[in-house]
Amino acid sequence: MAELFPSYVDVDYSAGADEDPSDYPTLDAKLEKAVEVTRTGLETYENPAILWTGGKDSTLVLYLLAEVAEEFGYELPPAIFIDHYQHFDAAHDFVEHWADEWNIEVVYAQNEDVGNYVNEHGLTPGDDVPIAELNEQNQHHVRDLLEYEEETFPFLLDTYVGNHLLKTVALNNALEKDGIDGIFSGVRWDEQDARAEETFFSPRHDPDIYPPHDRIQPILQFDEPAVWDAFWEVVVPETVEEYPAGYVPENAADLPDGLSIDDVPVSPKYFDGFRSLGSEVSTERSAEQPAWHQDLERTTERAGRAQDKEDLMARLRDLGYM
Repeated sequence: MAELFPSYVDVDYSAGADEDPSDYPTLDAKLEKAVEVTRTGLETYENPAILWTGGKDSTLVLYLLAEVAEEFGYELPPAIFIDHYQHFDAAHDFVEHWADEWNIEVVYAQNEDVGNYVNEHGLTPGDDVPIAELNEQNQHHVRDLLEYEEETFPFLLDTYVGNHLLKTVALNNALEKDGIDGIFSGVRWDEQDARAEETFFSPRHDPDIYPPHDRIQPILQFDEPAVWDAFWEVVVPETVEEYPAGYVPENAADLPDGLSIDDVPVSPKYFDGFRSLGSEVSTERSAEQPAWHQDLERTTERAGRAQDKEDLMARLRDLGYM
């Protein structure tokens, strides 16, 4: 099906194969590669976008895009925010605030068919949604792609059906509607086994599953500690006037020069002890201290997430999940 993809795209889909974060041993090396991938993406794709969740990884990618676009004279792509109806309020607030600060165009992608049913019937997370009440597209995904045979599914993000309909279908509809040919993503090799084999440019060309497009993945080579190093060494100091490079706050009250957490491009949920931002109803904070002060080497970043979806990650990724 690759012939359906635009012929003007010429990237090395094998770039990054058989590599891991240790192949980029310093923060400078990781950033240099990230800039290279980002610049290639901006040069190559005619209608790219960035998937922005407000989380640390996608915010780092957004920062890189903005810097590379400004330095080399590219137009900054819009951001797609998948509104799955179960976000922390802080995630919405963070995206709205920094989109305004950075002059980012944000496209809000929703599975409106599911959302409308939920709203019309006053459902809350965990309530059952009848498959037969969904539109033809959603029924096709549930029955034919997911091969799900139950009559209902729970309105929960971190489940097999819920994740696919609320995130992947919503994303794919946005990609198709806006003709996106490449989407920048903040996935990393170390995050999950299902992502360990990803490459910097990853094709998604089967039109029976998703609108043909490529995933552009500039920070695969980062691990969790390196992401936080990049924030406190580069992103925050370059964003916040007079913020001292390398200053790592102990908590929200420890920011320098009278700054508050609203002044720094780091979600307040990370200050609260969350290490991964998923669903409000199924994600718990990992510890009391901020994410960057937790035991990043010996604990799991996504341990605070519900495990139904996590255990099915490889299958979900085959169907278009990030």
